[in-house]
Order: sequence, then C-alpha cells, then structure tokens
Amino acid sequence: MSLFAYSLVAFILATAVATALFRDILSVIIVFGAYSLGMAILYTFLLAPDVAMTEAAIGAGVTTLLLLLTIARTTRPSTDRLRERIHLPAVVVVGAFVLLLCTAVLPEMYAVGGTKTPVWSNPDVTQHYITETYHETGVENAVTSVLAAYRGFDTFGEAVVVFAAGVSTLLVLKREVFA
Repeated sequence: MSLFAYSLVAFILATAVATALFRDILSVIIVFGAYSLGMAILYTFLLAPDVAMTEAAIGAGVTTLLLLLTIARTTRPSTDRLRERIHLPAVVVVGAFVLLLCTAVLPEMYAVGGTKTPVWSNPDVTQHYITETYHETGVENAVTSVLAAYRGFDTFGEAVVVFAAGVSTLLVLKREVFA
C-alpha cells in the first residue's frame, strides 16, 4: 500500500474515534460526514467506484443532511465538556480486537486488481451480470444498474436505518428537547 492509503486509513480511524468521543451533536455529525467522505475516497482507491458513489451520496450526503435537519428542529442543551471521558479498559479491549483482526484478516486480502480475486476466478457470475443486466434492469451501464437497480433499496434502507438510529439515540439519551 502507498503512503496515501496509509494516510487515508489514519484519517478514517481518527474521524471514527473523534465521532465516538465528541459530546456536541453538531460536532459529531460533521466529523461523521468527514468519515463518510474518507470512506468514499478509500473505496475509490480500492477500485470500487460504485460503492464510493453510494457512500458519498448516502453516508456523507443524505445521512448528514437528515441528521443536520433533525438537530435544526430541536433545541440543544449546552454541554460543559467537549469530549467524553475515555474508558481505558474499553480502549484496550477494542484495540486488542482490532489488532487481532488486522493480523488475521489483512494478510488474507487479495491485492487490488489481482487476477486471483473471486471476481476473476468465477467468470460465470461476472459474465451473467455483464450480459443480463440490460435485459433485467433496462440500464445500459452495468455498474449503474447494479447500483441503482440491484442495490437501490438496500442503499435507501441503510440511510433510513442510520437516520432512525440517530434520532432514537437522541430520544433515549434525552440529549435533545423537541421545541
């Protein structure tokens, strides 16, 4: 991997940690949007432009907008602290788990563009999507048809789930008061 990829992964990890540590809802939403954009750039770097477009549109665009509109409709209590206190035992446990995953999973990943990836090793599935996409969806571009037709409801469902989880969390924690 290149220096750019390592820098991008460091940025994604930093924004994920910042999202968990900030107490101010607006700050969390902004950092979460930056995290989603970082993920979209990473997907582009990994040669998955369809997933990158979905992440940019839904993760950084629609979800961030829905959460911002939600806090615009509510009143925010002032917080004295900017960040949550760090629970050190939890950080150690999560860090050990991430380290275990990295040592077990990363060596098993295929190289980007490698010919031994499952996409190339199973040409029947790949050929089916290339030849049958237009007949099944009416869209000429295979990537667009997979994104819009096959994964469209899935992507919309993900956005609804993230939005509902955010609103539910605010209601359960009683952090926001509806005007």
